[in-house]
Amino acid sequence: MASIGHVLVGAAASKAYRTGQRTIWSPIAAALLWSGLSLLPDVDVIGFPLGIRYADTWGHRGATHSLVFALAVAAVAGLVARAARLPAWRTALVTAAVVASHSLLDTMTDGGLGCALLWPFSDERFFAPWRPIPVAPIGPAFLSARGLRIAATELAAMSPFLIYALWPRRQRS
Repeated sequence: MASIGHVLVGAAASKAYRTGQRTIWSPIAAALLWSGLSLLPDVDVIGFPLGIRYADTWGHRGATHSLVFALAVAAVAGLVARAARLPAWRTALVTAAVVASHSLLDTMTDGGLGCALLWPFSDERFFAPWRPIPVAPIGPAFLSARGLRIAATELAAMSPFLIYALWPRRQRS
């Protein structure tokens, strides 16, 4: 994906998480935090300049795109939330959903090698049976006409998350 969809999932999760509870972040800071968590599996791209190949276990869409990785990040988020006196279970569950959504959305792209969803139990890469999302070019090629067209397509497809994130909250009477 072009990452636009991942960011929008994070922004929508931010609003859902904040609704009806105390929070220590402003809406913008919370949206940035949750969007960052939704992008976290792509930390694996730092391996490219280190000589880690795409198809390696720690390559792009490998271990950091697994469900175990999402659960590990959720466990850390739950501990941080407990220390901050925020709802630990709610924080962990939303974190798990946001981080796992990245991998599940990536399995719906029409390119690449798939995602190692079951790592460390298997290095097999998986695609979803339905793959409507065009794969975005990586790096400077993203700024090409094709890359921008893919970004616009992704923005349109993921617009319900944007609308939800930006929709004004009703004031309680």
